[in-house]
Amino acid sequence: MAYWLMKSEPGEWSWEDQKNEGAKGAEWDGVRNYQARNNMRAMEKGDLAFFYHSVGEKACVGIVKVVVEAHPDSTDTTGKWECVDVAAVEDLPKPVTLDQIKACLLYTSDAADEGVEVE
Repeated sequence: MAYWLMKSEPGEWSWEDQKNEGAKGAEWDGVRNYQARNNMRAMEKGDLAFFYHSVGEKACVGIVKVVVEAHPDSTDTTGKWECVDVAAVEDLPKPVTLDQIKACLLYTSDAADEGVEVE
């Protein structure tokens, strides 16, 4: 199993929208970035991802699961883009902000530079 980060603008598709789709989930559509598309192609059914609000609060707010592997994006008329379907798994107990994530990465990077093992 792999772990991913999937970001969404809450004004377009919020965590509440995702949860409202239930266990069947919804297409993670509209992605028009080659690296993101290639990452979705690598996703397998059952992989988990943090659901990240990229505007406003800038925080991970929940966990989703890939329920359908990469397939053509239904919003694409060119045939170039693919998406996966994801379903909400659970809310995070409290949002994890971008600043908190950066601080953790800085801490683990500094620890690794000093030879400290970080789990």
